[in-house]
Amino acid sequence: MEGHGIDLSRVPAHVACVMDGNGRWARARGLPRTGGHAAGEEAMFDTVEGALEVGVKWLTMFAFSTENWRRPPDEVRYLMNFNEHILMRHRDDLNEKGVRIRFAGRRDWRVPKRLLRHMDDSASLTHRNRRMTLTICFNYGGRPEVVDAVRALVADGVPASKIDERAIHSRLYWQDLPDPDLVVRTSGEYRISNFLLWQLAYSELYFTDVLWPDFRREDLFQAIREYQRRERRYGGVKR
Repeated sequence: MEGHGIDLSRVPAHVACVMDGNGRWARARGLPRTGGHAAGEEAMFDTVEGALEVGVKWLTMFAFSTENWRRPPDEVRYLMNFNEHILMRHRDDLNEKGVRIRFAGRRDWRVPKRLLRHMDDSASLTHRNRRMTLTICFNYGGRPEVVDAVRALVADGVPASKIDERAIHSRLYWQDLPDPDLVVRTSGEYRISNFLLWQLAYSELYFTDVLWPDFRREDLFQAIREYQRRERRYGGVKR
């Protein structure tokens, strides 16, 4: 993109983000952890705008993991309400911009029914949009996704001789979700943290010290520029 040094013909089709560092951002400012989560909302939607600007077709964000239930009850309650309010504030705008909203994760008894209804309403409102698909991973874990896929194989009576990568892939939460080309993790941590484990086999990983509440579209553009400098071989050799 002109002014950003991005080759628009080689923009990653699918970018996935591990949004990390809200707690440390808040602590450095003498705020409760919830203050960091609130500040992260602007980062999330500026990143969405940046992705739309350069033509990213699939954007996946790790909003709440299956491990996050271990956090203090007050923080978990805040996050449930916060995510509900985020949907209410932004889904009409995202719909107008042509963004399809989807969710990946377990829909179990721990997720409030009211939040599940808002998630379903947001997905229904935007389901025809194709400019970009925003997948929000909520109550999500990479290992639980694979476990759920295996359970589906067993429930479907698939014999062991018929179980291959295609059979497992067809029972993941979203079968049409392409593998991420680029995964961005903020806050200086160098971990995958149980995110899209099946799908990340050949993803390019990009780590930045920027805490998530400070992350903006220019940080996304920097990650894309770095992506475009890499050579992707998928286990082969460039001739």
